[in-house]
Amino acid sequence: MKKIPMRMCVVTRERLPKNELIRVVKTENGVIVDETGKVNGHGVYLKCDAEVIATAKNKGILKRVLETEIPDNIYEELISKIK
Repeated sequence: MKKIPMRMCVVTRERLPKNELIRVVKTENGVIVDETGKVNGHGVYLKCDAEVIATAKNKGILKRVLETEIPDNIYEELISKIK
């Protein structure tokens, strides 16, 4: 039986399979949406849900956890990836 990697959403605090989440990473060059799940840097996971992404933006959760400013285009990219 293959073990499914579980990760925690920083907004909902739910433990979900990695394939149900989207990763955002703070790299040396700024903040990016990591589609591969393998980019080096400080990464956090968000549930693939528009409401969760809106909550992260409105409450500044990514800014607090990654300790950097999050450009609006990152949130737009997150929304476009889940549709």
